[in-house]
Amino acid sequence: MAVVLLCAVAGELFVPFDPAAQDPLRGAAGPGDGHLLGTDELGRDVFSQLVVGARWALTGPVVVALGCGLIGGTVGLAAAYFGGWTDALANRFAELVFAMPALLVAIVVVGVVGGGYWVMAAVLLVLSVPSVIRLCRSAALVQVRLPYVDAARTIGLSPARTIVRHVLPNVVPTLVATVLLDFVAALIGFAALSFLGIGVAPGSPDWGRLLGAGQPLIAVNPWLSVAPAVLLILTAASATLLGDWAHERLARNGGHR
Repeated sequence: MAVVLLCAVAGELFVPFDPAAQDPLRGAAGPGDGHLLGTDELGRDVFSQLVVGARWALTGPVVVALGCGLIGGTVGLAAAYFGGWTDALANRFAELVFAMPALLVAIVVVGVVGGGYWVMAAVLLVLSVPSVIRLCRSAALVQVRLPYVDAARTIGLSPARTIVRHVLPNVVPTLVATVLLDFVAALIGFAALSFLGIGVAPGSPDWGRLLGAGQPLIAVNPWLSVAPAVLLILTAASATLLGDWAHERLARNGGHR
């Protein structure tokens, strides 16, 4: 995961070739002549595209995950603390989104609006945030029923102060784990839409696009499909394990009352 993050931040420093440079004489060739993973159909270096493409692969999912944490965490905490119409509205929104086939909705919306990387991010954010709302609300409900919350209300602490200073620290383990799972879901979602040719510009060094572009050439240079698939699997697995570790570590340290 650390290597992928480094590539996303400063990938241009580690590539042997310009990822956009074409060499028609080496189109769809296997490894050789300095090309560690061969070339694509236009003779562009696959390794360089994968390294630079880490930024495309991670930026959107990170934005989606952070947005889910901020919006979903805020709404979930408010729904648990205030109850009533706030809770009902949050639950109805979550149920509405859960009732829709996520990938189909993403394909239709991105296709109708006209595509674009950040359109994909916005659609995936809306489709992902209900899971954070539900899980954060469930974790917060346990806390708001405990005596320390009643005590905070009795001494006149404002709802915002009670939620931020006392309830939130006890919900953080669940929130962090859920955000990392949403990162994984967004990573796969971006790759799936790019694989279908939706959202990213043709020729972009996106892992999902490379995976799709390599299918017709798998007999000539399998690395064009295998390498991005392996990177997606390893990144998703690393984020999932990081989420499990963070949840256990934060839960073991305990919250604040």
